[in-house]
Amino acid sequence: MHPSSRGSLTKQTRDSVTRDNPLRSAPRQVRIVGGQWKRSLLPVPDVDGLRPTPDRVRETVFNWLQHLAAVDATTRGLDLFAGTGALGFELASRGAGSVLLVESNPVALQNLHAVRQRLDAMQTEIIAGDGLAVATRMAPSSFDVVFLDPPFDAGLQRPALAAARRLVTPAGWIYLESPEPLAATEAAAAGLEVVRASRAGRVAFHLLRVTSA
Repeated sequence: MHPSSRGSLTKQTRDSVTRDNPLRSAPRQVRIVGGQWKRSLLPVPDVDGLRPTPDRVRETVFNWLQHLAAVDATTRGLDLFAGTGALGFELASRGAGSVLLVESNPVALQNLHAVRQRLDAMQTEIIAGDGLAVATRMAPSSFDVVFLDPPFDAGLQRPALAAARRLVTPAGWIYLESPEPLAATEAAAAGLEVVRASRAGRVAFHLLRVTSA
């Protein structure tokens, strides 16, 4: 969901890359798949490497959450590398009481504020800044659901998991997207357990929880 590097491509080349490597291109818009803003379209701004979580992946993830944890007005969410805000706005659409979206890119930030205003999503808050730096200023156990979709080529998955582990409540959930499946041993090293995992194209996605003491 967050920007990473991408070169200039002709339309024909872009079409080919889309088929062969979905990480290198992005649709012009995605949609909210459930809740009060179901079918609302979210624009994907022209930001290098912006890679929004596909609709079908979000549908799967929120089906997981629906069966494992109730999302209601007491739910506090964090979208740490927000990009288009698809994950954060989806959580708010489904009834979360508060959702914080963090983004560093100015164009993506402008888009997030425009979507928030259009949806009248007053339960969401948007913070400008680097996700990991902002996370260090937050109190431990502040969120029930934490979404992590950092740039794949920046090597941020491990520090992002460590930050989320500190910020999530003991009974909370962490969602991670990564270029490769997260090994159970790596999750355990971070004090986490992989509860659900799947893959869509070259994107691996996981739902994790804090390891029981």
